[in-house]
Amino acid sequence: MKLSHLISQREALLRQIHLANLAFAYQQLDALVARLDRAQLRGLVCLEPRDPAADRYWPILKALEGNQSVIEEHFTDAHIADLADLLAFNTGCNGAVVNFRLEELGEKYLAPLRSELLKAGVQLESEARS
Repeated sequence: MKLSHLISQREALLRQIHLANLAFAYQQLDALVARLDRAQLRGLVCLEPRDPAADRYWPILKALEGNQSVIEEHFTDAHIADLADLLAFNTGCNGAVVNFRLEELGEKYLAPLRSELLKAGVQLESEARS
């Protein structure tokens, strides 16, 4: 492959990478929203980012309403880290404290991803099966 050919494809490849990342974020967040719905988790939570300066190497998810034990029952450290990464990608704000209601996660963060994917002409598999 010639260098000039690869460079000429750069914009298209970057667009595909962006769409692939959107699709991955959509799929992961959709699965989380479905899991939260099945577990009927509700309430306001606070997602705090990693803070190595404070000896906190994992993000934390705090229940601002309800019991923290319910959050700990349904979210491992890895789940919380994945959620923090997904919301950072979705909002473009890496390292920000984010408050949200668990029952509004799909509406607030999943809907914009879905909209952008559809606008780009991506057919969502759940709609393809209908």
